[in-house]
Amino acid sequence: MQLSYVREGSGTPLVLIHGLGSAATAWRTITPALAKEFDVIAFDLPGHGQTKFRDNLPMDPHSLAALVVSNLDSLGITNFDLVGNSLGGWIALEIAATFPDRVNSVTALAPAGLWHHPFTEINKRTTLIHYLAVLTVPVQPILLKRTWSKGIAFGRTSPRWVSLPFEVCLDAARAMGRSRGYFPAWEATLNHRFESQVEPRIPVTVVFGDSDNTLPAATCQARDLAPAHSKWVIFKQTGHAPMWDEPSLVVDLIRATIK
Repeated sequence: MQLSYVREGSGTPLVLIHGLGSAATAWRTITPALAKEFDVIAFDLPGHGQTKFRDNLPMDPHSLAALVVSNLDSLGITNFDLVGNSLGGWIALEIAATFPDRVNSVTALAPAGLWHHPFTEINKRTTLIHYLAVLTVPVQPILLKRTWSKGIAFGRTSPRWVSLPFEVCLDAARAMGRSRGYFPAWEATLNHRFESQVEPRIPVTVVFGDSDNTLPAATCQARDLAPAHSKWVIFKQTGHAPMWDEPSLVVDLIRATIK
């Protein structure tokens, strides 16, 4: 299956993988800076962004990891660095575990899959958020200009939601509202965690925000599930999308991990 993607810059290939209910547009806060040094490729996962959804397509993180690599093959890219957020972070770790000879480094921003106990059912709060996004797609440009509705949409995602740019919020709301792959991907993670092994020679940095309400430390940040050699970083006043709250720090951390 061919994935839609956005490509910018030149240099060493740097692959960006978004999270559940998101899209390649989630990376716009850091893509311009990264494109000055790297050949940046941001994919849309199946049923997200511009990539269509296909019934019966495996949506578990391991299968999506293989799908991303297959698309990189089509682009003639053999070796690359990886950055992933949330579900995309889990996928990035699976790629590193499955294709170690091709991965140069992994920067996982609030990666999913590191939960202390596997989820057995879809979170009701995120289900409500998804349905609200679906219902409000036509009026999102109007609603997100109002502080109260912006707070409802992003208050739990970012402690700095008030200062998030309008374009970032609109991109995220539209992506969520149009993500037909949302529930299939959610369901494919149930009863699973990231339990693969990543070779120590592959640098891995794991980043979480101290205000991550989506994957909180108490239930979703089991350090023993991350590669043993990982560098673990906590950003202050940061939520589930560090590239929104601390774009400059994230860019610097990606550079450091690659080097």
